[in-house]
This record gives sequence, structure tokens and C-alpha cells, in this order.
Amino acid sequence: MAASEENSALFPIFILTIMALPLVPYTIMKLCRAASRKTKSIHCQCSECTRSGKYRRSIFKRISNFSTCSNLTLVLLWVVMIILVYYIKHISQEIQIFEPFSILGLESGASDSEIKKAYRRLSIQYHPDKNPDPEAHKYFVEFISKAYQALTDPISRENYEKYGHPDGRQGFQMGIALPQFLLNFDGATGGILLLWIVGVCILLPLVIAVVYLSKSAKYTGNYVMHQTLSTYYYFMKPSLAPSKVMDVFIKAAEYMEIPVRRTDNEPLQKLFMLVRSELNLDLKNIKQEQAKFWKQHPSLVKTELLIQAQLTRESATLSPTLLGDFRHVLELSPRLLEELMKMAVIPRTSQGHGWLRPAIGVVELSQCIIQAVPLSAKKAAGGSPEGIAPFLQLPHFSETVIKKIARKKVRTFQDLSDMPLLERAELLTQTAGFSSAEIQDVEMVLEMMPSITMEVTCETEGEEGIQEGDIVTIQAWVTLTRTNGLIGALPHAPYYPFHKEENFWFLLADPVSNNVWFSQKISFMDEAAAIAAASKAIEDTKEGSGASVKETSVAVREAVDKVKAGSRLVMGKLQAPAEGNYNLSCFCLCDSWIGCDKKINLKVKVMKRTRAGTRGGPVADEGPILEDGIEEEEEDEGVEYDDYESEYSEDDADEQKTNKKGAVANGKAYNKGIENRSSSESSGTDEE
Repeated sequence: MAASEENSALFPIFILTIMALPLVPYTIMKLCRAASRKTKSIHCQCSECTRSGKYRRSIFKRISNFSTCSNLTLVLLWVVMIILVYYIKHISQEIQIFEPFSILGLESGASDSEIKKAYRRLSIQYHPDKNPDPEAHKYFVEFISKAYQALTDPISRENYEKYGHPDGRQGFQMGIALPQFLLNFDGATGGILLLWIVGVCILLPLVIAVVYLSKSAKYTGNYVMHQTLSTYYYFMKPSLAPSKVMDVFIKAAEYMEIPVRRTDNEPLQKLFMLVRSELNLDLKNIKQEQAKFWKQHPSLVKTELLIQAQLTRESATLSPTLLGDFRHVLELSPRLLEELMKMAVIPRTSQGHGWLRPAIGVVELSQCIIQAVPLSAKKAAGGSPEGIAPFLQLPHFSETVIKKIARKKVRTFQDLSDMPLLERAELLTQTAGFSSAEIQDVEMVLEMMPSITMEVTCETEGEEGIQEGDIVTIQAWVTLTRTNGLIGALPHAPYYPFHKEENFWFLLADPVSNNVWFSQKISFMDEAAAIAAASKAIEDTKEGSGASVKETSVAVREAVDKVKAGSRLVMGKLQAPAEGNYNLSCFCLCDSWIGCDKKINLKVKVMKRTRAGTRGGPVADEGPILEDGIEEEEEDEGVEYDDYESEYSEDDADEQKTNKKGAVANGKAYNKGIENRSSSESSGTDEE
């Protein structure tokens, strides 16, 4: 019985140990991560972003940020651990160690007369003849009598001094740290232990496995439904125009589950009238087009109208119920657009290439949703290839303001951003009527906008030149700079109600054939992850080329310094295509800012496969490959896309004229090309 009580007392200690093993390290990691966060603000400080309220750190905001599922679970587990510690401390006081002197109230080494005197005093208090209380009788028999015997009987005292117990050496006992009622096999409680073992060891893991498998069967790692990926994969086409990407985007299974209420009909009708001009309806047959639009699935109609409400900044007119659906649609949009982008660049052709045209359309849709700019604003107008969309993302700018500054020969966004500070302030004050506070908001946003530069190499490791069938290594350093000195930052997006991190997509593509050869997502937020990835990639490359340890360490150190300075390494491999000259383009597309994308030209010459050991001569020493009549002019044999209105749709003939400046040595390009923040006149076609 005593052994059973001892095992039962050890059960809380066992539970406390099991809880503390994972909980203490996880808490320390969480606290260290919170302490290492930068206190420097990385979001826009303009008045519009401040007024949006999503960066406001009120007490309720702090509580809501803390009240996440993981944080609340962590606090609850610590509360349980504190209760267990208190309980264990309490029961440890009840379990008394056999100490004869302390039981009799004596000090160690007391004489026999003192022992007898203390025994008589305690007997008067606890003896059954003097005290009828059963607890007193129990204490007298089990403690007082044994303590007196251990100190007066020679054999018992010798056993106590040698073994710590008056009965002599105690046998070794083993038990199970479980509650006593689980170990009681008498009567109806005999099977509780069996049920406990079955429940904990079999049923609990089975339930967890069923829940996990049911969830993983429905969602991907990015919390997007598998049905959505199948839909996107099916409807993604190589000729998908940017204006048609919206039709594919709204077919996500998550959006199809949005409830459609009868009370939403009237608000949606009013919203339709407000955004009708952005729905690509044929004005000649407007009645038939409207009827066709409303015949679609109700969820598709509702989703498209809510997204158009974001693009046209008409969310203030929504009813409270629609506003909740509106926020839900926008909250899902970043990760759905990311998966749609992956479906565009996933290998589709026999050469393993994706499609450039729909990929650009997805990025443009993402930019417009984050900045709340209509898709129609991206149409080329007034000498600007990207239209008025970059202007509309600036605070306090409207179409009226854009027309006013256009009269002062500021027709492109690059013209405005390149102006000196005082000259720009004078223009906005005199022409647009901006106040000093509004001009300060504009300057804050211009300082937040990223500027991208790229250094791209494309070569076969350990060989000179590229032959057909080679495994070609692509290495690109993408560098981000801002006027305010930040690297990772949240974009200016006052009309997007959630926090959104900047993401960039690096694409190596052939615009003529509409093929994406290589793609990779880039983030400038997590510097530690970027350093680890760049170090491993450089180390593997150097070890593969046979470099020494010293050379490898120097290269890794240089890569780490580059990452800390705001660069990110993009590396990948692909198989060289058939023999020929390829005029490729490297794109770095931002999913949050309009007009901050970067494009450079990259010319790759693939030579004919020769016999083993007779590789072609060096190509990099020949310098830039020029259109001198040696290379045959390639014609676009692909499908002609007449409705392609993206700012990246340039005339192929114009690109070939820029080869003297834009084209570079075989597979190398450094900080040259076309930046989308620049106008069409400054796109790299200036020739002396």
C-alpha cells in the first residue's frame, strides 16, 4: 500500500517532466526571437497608412496580436506547470522522511533520559487511551513508537545508523508513476489502466493522424486547397492575357465557398454599377453582356465584384455583411496569387519551360490589388508604358493631379522620381496644390519604393562556352536599395487592410517564344535565411569546382557581406537547349509595388555538341556578340498576342536594335537593361 501511494505521488512529477522537456526550450526560443526583433519601423509612416489603422499599436491591438493560438496554448501550459509545482511541493510536505529525533522533537545525539522524557510527553498527547482520534492512534503507532524503538533498542538503533531505517536494509522497489486509482485492480476499477493504455497509446495517435491526414488531403503546405491548384492548372493557358487573369483567379475553391445571401443582391447591384467600366464588358451589347455576367455562378460574381471594389477603392460603399466577405477575399488573395504564379511558371512544354505572359499578368494583378489601382490604369498612355498606375499608388494623387503635372512635361513616373526634392515640391505645390504635409507624405512613399539591380551569369561550370545538352548554372545577385536605407520593409498599401510583405519573382525567359526557362521567389525580409542559403550555395559551388578551403571561405564571406548589404543570391540549373542564339530577358517582378520591376537583356549562344574532349573555343573572350551578319535573325514563330497590353510587351524588332547596348557576352549581364520605373525613351535604346 505504501509503495502504491509513493507511485501515485510520483505521477505529478512524471507529468511535469514530460511537459517541461519541450516547453522550456520552446519558450526560450520564442523569447529570444521576440528580443531579437528590430525596433526600427519597417512600414510606411505617411498619413494615409497611419489613418488606415492597421499599424496602430493600441492596447487592444497588442492583446489581439498576443492572443494567437500558439501564445495562448503556451501560457496555458505554463499555468498547468505552476499548478503542478505547487501540488508537488504540497505533497512532498505530507510525505515525511523517517527521522526519529525530529519526530520526538529532539536534537541529534540526545541522551536516553531525554528520549524517554519526550516519549512520555508525546504518549500523553497521542496514545489511544488519552486521544480517541484514529489519526492520532495511527501517528502514535507508525511514527512515535517506531522512533522511540529506533533510539532505545540497540539493534534498531544500529540499523537506523547504518541503513537509515530501524528495520534494517530496505529492498529495492520499482513502480509505475500513475495515479493510485489506475493501479487498483479491485472491483470495477480494474480495467481503467487498460483503458488508459488503449486511449493514450492507440486512440490518441489515431485521432491525431486522422485529423492531420484529412487536413493535408484538402490543403497544401501554403494552406491552399488542392482543388484550387487543379483549377488553376486547368485554366492556365499560354496565351492568357493580363486582363483575363482575373477570370482564372476568382475560380479558387476558397472563393467558391463564400456564402451568397439574398440580402447581398441589392448591394451587389449597386456595386456593379460603380465598377461596371472595369469589367471588360462590350459597350455595344451592354444588355447582353450584363445578362451574361449575372448568369455566372453567384460566388464568381460576388468575388469579382468585391475584388473590383478593392481596385476602384469603393469598399466604403459596402454593407457590413459584404465588408466581412470583402476582407476575407483580400486576406486570401496573396497566397492564392502566389499559387497562381506557380501554375504559370511550372514546366509545361517539352523543354520544361513555363509561360511568361500569364506570369506577368498574375504579378500585375497582385500589384493592383495591393495598391488598389484599376487594371485599366496600367494601359500605356501619355508616353508612359505603364500608364498612370504608378502615380495612383502615391498618397493624395488622383487622375486630376496627374493631368495637371503632365502639362508641365512630367508624363512618366520616372520623370517625377528623378526630379530634385525642391523642384518636385515646387511642382506639387504650384501645380497640384499640395500642402507641405501632403508633399511630405509623397516623399516618404518615394523613399520607401525599392530600386532593383541585377548581375546575372549563365554558364557551364568548369567549361568554356555552352554546348547543347550541357547543365547550365544560372547565378544572379539581385540587390535592393531604398532612399531611406531600409532593406526589408512593408509596402505603402493604405487600402489593403492586412500586413503584406514584399515578394519578388526572378524570371529568366524568352519573350519571343513566351517561355520561362527558370523562376524563383525572392524575399528581402528574412536576412538569416538568406545568409544560410547563399553560404550553402556558394560552398557547394566552390567544392564542386575543386576550390581550396581558403578560397571557399573567402567566397562565402563575400556572399554573406553581399546579403547583409541588401543582395539576394538566386541559383539554379537547367539543360541547355538546341544549338542557336537566344535573346533572353531577366525579370525581377515585385508583387506589391507598381513600376519597381526590373528587366535586363541576356544573350546566350549555345554551340553544337562536339566530340568528347573537343569542346568549342572560349566565347566569353570574344566580347559582346553583335548583329554583324554572322548570326541569323530569328523570327517569332509563336502565337501573336494582339491584346497583350502589359508594359513588358515590346516590339521584337525594337529589342534587336538595342543589342549593341543591351546584349552582353555569352550568358553574362551586369546592371543593364530596362527598368520599368523608367520611360520608354530611357529604356536602354540611346545610341551615339
